[in-house]
Amino acid sequence: MKKLIFLIPLLLLMQPAFGEMIVENDQTYIGNDGIMHIVGEIKNESKSPVNKIKIIATLTDENGKVVDKIDGKIMSNILMPGMKGSFDIITNEKNLQENLNYELGFEYKLAAPKNQVIEIVSSDMKRDQLNNLIISGTIENNGEITANMINIVATLYDRDGKVLTVSKVQTQPDFLRAGEESHFVVPIYEKNQSIDVVDYSIIAESDEYAAVPEFPLGSGALLIISVSSYVIFSRNPEKITNALDKCSKILVRQ
Repeated sequence: MKKLIFLIPLLLLMQPAFGEMIVENDQTYIGNDGIMHIVGEIKNESKSPVNKIKIIATLTDENGKVVDKIDGKIMSNILMPGMKGSFDIITNEKNLQENLNYELGFEYKLAAPKNQVIEIVSSDMKRDQLNNLIISGTIENNGEITANMINIVATLYDRDGKVLTVSKVQTQPDFLRAGEESHFVVPIYEKNQSIDVVDYSIIAESDEYAAVPEFPLGSGALLIISVSSYVIFSRNPEKITNALDKCSKILVRQ
């Protein structure tokens, strides 16, 4: 059963939509270093852009006792309405002999809208001679100004659409002038997770631009509101259905 808890300190002038941050395609895996990761995607189903998204993962044992609490972030700096952002929470857990549940909490703020002008012209996924997975491609800045601090985020999916792992790199050079193209290479560090990949997605963003559909500039009025929201999605291991109802995870070492 999913529980939503909202802490809303202040509302001024208008009432934005809260509680519309949806967790999708999440699961856990043991990384190359033997540490447990929680990976997945957060979808912004509200009508407002959000940023400064902080994820709080709380691990509990089968008796409900808190085992650990870890802070994490999504890989994207901003989530426009309808946009998904991938996350990879690295826990401190190596001993998984017992069943563990987890809860994900979020803190986020309303953000300024950004335009989509960084186009992913091409991308290709292949393996090198050591069977390491690499995603490479080309991006183009279709905007009118230079894009700075460009990040590329690659998300890998299994046959069920669940996130396998996430990799993020900053392009070199980390800027792209208007009208120019640049090549990128994203190495996938979790070799074992890459074995089951059947699909992937790429997001490119900069300080100035987001890789999402253009957002109406009129929504910039939301910036005058200083509001933070904290949402806890409580996961019940008994119910795993669709993206809205599958609110459970049991972490069992195979």
